Amino acid sequence: MLVVRNRFVAKPGCAGKLATQLKEAVAAFEMPNARVLTDLTGDFNQVVMEFTAENMTEIEKRMQETMGSPTYREKMAGYTELWTTGSREIFRIA
Repeated sequence: MLVVRNRFVAKPGCAGKLATQLKEAVAAFEMPNARVLTDLTGDFNQVVMEFTAENMTEIEKRMQETMGSPTYREKMAGYTELWTTGSREIFRIA
């Protein structure tokens, strides 16, 4: 089992809006064990969206499905204007 963590550093004042937009996208695509987190410590304005997948093939399949979906594009419209940097981490659950 893998945990995929997409981490964003939002522009000042935009973390709440980004978190809301990510939560709506997660709900629309029923991502397993997905959650959206916001910072208490560390980088200011940090928003994390994480979910689980069985393997890398499942992650790749899910990315292709969502990126090709008009619903996904609608839910995520304008999200790139809300953050300055980000990264993706993939962890194996031990």
